[in-house]
This record gives sequence, C-alpha cells and structure tokens, in this order.
Amino acid sequence: MSSPAPPPFPFPYGVNQFTTTPWSFEEDLAHYSRLGVEAIELCETKLDQDPDRAKAQLASVAEAALPISSVQPAVRTVFPSETQPEPAGRRDRLDRFRRSVELIAPFAPGAVFVTNTGPAPDGNLHEAIRQVVAHHRELADIAADHGVRIALEPLNPVLLNAETAIWTHRQALGIVQEVDRENVGVCLDLWNVWQDPDLVPRLADAPDRLFLLQVSDWRTPRSRMDRRSVGTGDIPVGLLLHAAHDAGYRGPCVLEIFSDGVPDSLYETDLDDLLRANRTALESAWRTG
Repeated sequence: MSSPAPPPFPFPYGVNQFTTTPWSFEEDLAHYSRLGVEAIELCETKLDQDPDRAKAQLASVAEAALPISSVQPAVRTVFPSETQPEPAGRRDRLDRFRRSVELIAPFAPGAVFVTNTGPAPDGNLHEAIRQVVAHHRELADIAADHGVRIALEPLNPVLLNAETAIWTHRQALGIVQEVDRENVGVCLDLWNVWQDPDLVPRLADAPDRLFLLQVSDWRTPRSRMDRRSVGTGDIPVGLLLHAAHDAGYRGPCVLEIFSDGVPDSLYETDLDDLLRANRTALESAWRTG
C-alpha cells in the first residue's frame, strides 16, 4: 500500500524586497511575477522619493497581481537606531510612520507594517518598553484609521544596542498584550528567534497575535547582514513552519535575506535562482518537518 502524499505547502510564498536589494523596484515586480511569487513584502526605501512617482509604483504592484502582504516602512524603530538614526525625536518618528501609512495603505489593504523597538536609550530597558507600549498604541490608531495592522519584531541579540531592545518572542508578545489592540501583533522572523528555547511552546500562547512569518537560514554571522538560503544553515525550518501552522498561522511565508559585507554575498548570485531555490527548500522543509 502506497504512503499518502505529503500535504502541500500551506503558506503563500512571499518575498521581502531586501532579499533582492540589487534590483530596482520595477525589476522586483517583473521578476517576482515571472517566478510566481504570491505576495510581496514592500520596502519603502525602494520607492521613489517623489510622492507622485511612488504612488505610480505602488499602483503598478496591483497591475502585476502581487498582493502587498506586509511593509517595511522607512522609519520603523521607536528609538533612533544605527540604520535609522533620523529623525531623532519619538514624535517626529511617529509622524514619519504616519506618512508611510498614508502613502502605502491605500494600495495595501489589510497589510502588516513591521516595527522594531530600536535600542533602549541609555540602556534603560524598563523605560524603553514603557515608551514602546505607548508608541504602539498610537501606531495602532494610525493603522486602524487606514485599514492596516502592526507587527512588532524582536531581533537577534547580535543587534542589541544597535537596532533592538527585545530579542525573544515572549518579550514581543508581552508588549503586544500590554498594548492590547486587535491590530497589533508579532512578526516572527526565524533568523532572529530560532535559538529561543521557549519559542515553539510560546507560539501557542496567543495564536491570534502571530501576524507575519519571515524565513531565511543561519550560520554564525560575519556581519549583521549575513543570512543564508533556507536549508543551508542551522535553523530547524521545517519544525518551526509546523509550529507556526499548528498555532493557526495561515499568512504568507516571506523570504527575507540580507547578504552584505561578506565574501560570498548572495546578492552577487543569480537572484532568480535564489528565489526558486528558497521556494523549493521551504516546500522540502515542510514535507520533512
């Protein structure tokens, strides 16, 4: 008697535009469409700085039949970080986020806007988290007014004091639960949190708060921009895909790769092949669990 066929991959395959950093916005759309990518995580820094031109680019995403599932806004950290130092004031950063939502949300109904804390000012984590909660309540109001959602992302400890003040799913979920708004949840990036021993059981604690799943693979990084293709590193991707699925997540599985400042940069390879290979690797990881 033959074995039953393995279940099909249950998540739409999405790609974050940072993964194809060498391509222009227009090249991203052309290649993603041709390769059958099912969702795009839009990176605002790839949009033209002229608002009218940016709106035309955003309109072209719909023409390419690529749903915008999630967004990396130009300023997404609460506090100034190494990669996003300006503007300096929290209110100014909130206003900059508002402009991002006002620009993008009409073209991305229901999309998830990713946020990070940034580093704790003066190392005061207690005060930083208090301000992050207050900030996200205001972000939630902005998002609700425009029909989109917010997903707070904990980052790997290699980014502490540079980009983040939180580094576990539990910490992010604690903030989200304190914010207590239906449109605020967690972004789960496997590269950032896979080493957390409590991750799998914690995913079931609040399944309705898992808003976004991002994937890549890990080796001991040689820069802060050193991620690997799925299946070529140490992350138990299949196990974590099943954990997210078991927790009720059915959104896109978004490939997010950074690869800069290393001699074997994936940015210098054939990016079409990179996207194809990662899709195949995700399907394989799901089958083997």
